[in-house]
Amino acid sequence: TPPGWEPAADAPWCPYKVLPEGPEADGGRLCFRSPARGFRCQAPGCAAHASAGHLLRASVLRNRSVLLQWRLPPAEARRVRAFALNCSWRGAYTRFPCERVLLGASCRDYLLPDVHDGVRYRLCLQPLPVRADPAAPESSGPTECVEFAAEPAGMREIVVAMTAVGGSICVMLVVICLLVAYITENLMHPAFGRPGLRRQP
Repeated sequence: TPPGWEPAADAPWCPYKVLPEGPEADGGRLCFRSPARGFRCQAPGCAAHASAGHLLRASVLRNRSVLLQWRLPPAEARRVRAFALNCSWRGAYTRFPCERVLLGASCRDYLLPDVHDGVRYRLCLQPLPVRADPAAPESSGPTECVEFAAEPAGMREIVVAMTAVGGSICVMLVVICLLVAYITENLMHPAFGRPGLRRQP
């Protein structure tokens, strides 16, 4: 894993809340997850997408889950108390919200378990700095956003099937060419192929 993409060694858990939509937007159950240490996005089973500032990265896996990872400079990380993650997807005419998550300051990754094939997603992560005065209004840091679309599983299967069929056809053509060459060389011109069997006058 590249440096800076993993949480600190003394942060074994990531606390987070999935915030519901509607009037109970401030609720949500507190959950914990272990960080994804040592993860590497390797093709063809994974496709990586980065934000414009290269501080947020989405690894789209073949099983339609997405691992979101982010990093912060050490000086800025000490001033962050939480992260706000907002997910949306693009429809034909507008964008629709899909998930809102509040993550603890020790979190450096989050897993979206299931995304739809062929849908354009946009994930935005916003650091929430520490407030010196609890009564002060909420402030936020710069937002990093990344967009991606999961490759349709059906298309992957079609590509794999076409590749297998194409390889079989190539092997068959090679065998046919070798068979034709053998027949031409040994059956159609036997006299030229065996000069030692000619009759003596």
